[in-house]
Amino acid sequence: MTIIYVDADACPVKDEITAIAIRHGCRAVMVCNGGIRPNPHALIDLVIVNDGPDAADIWIAETAVAGDVVVTNDIPLAAKCVANDADVLRPDGSVINAANIGSILATRDLMTDMRAADPLQQNAGQHGRSKPFSKADRGRFSQALDQILSRRN
Repeated sequence: MTIIYVDADACPVKDEITAIAIRHGCRAVMVCNGGIRPNPHALIDLVIVNDGPDAADIWIAETAVAGDVVVTNDIPLAAKCVANDADVLRPDGSVINAANIGSILATRDLMTDMRAADPLQQNAGQHGRSKPFSKADRGRFSQALDQILSRRN
């Protein structure tokens, strides 16, 4: 049975995940360091991990397996989950898989190096940062998660 694991601390689509999981009768596990209220529905679980660095990511990476879905914007976590044959979705609805994780990691590393090489860029306001999360992103995410779960039923 498919389980949805959510890197929940900064996830903007928790409500959508909850609604879609309940509609499909699928368990969803919100993993965080705390500060998220438990959902009373039996299919929605909350796992609170230690405050250590990347504790939620480590827990998800060690738990998610083939057939599961992981929702995260964390690229290193996504890479570990792809290696475990889990499906990975970003909150904007984009899919991370074996075919694209290499280029996504390379781009992430390149951008990290560029920011480190230009100290002025580090404090340049919104330049170089990702665009705000939109209603269209929310819709793409909902459609992508719904499609993945529909294929499994």
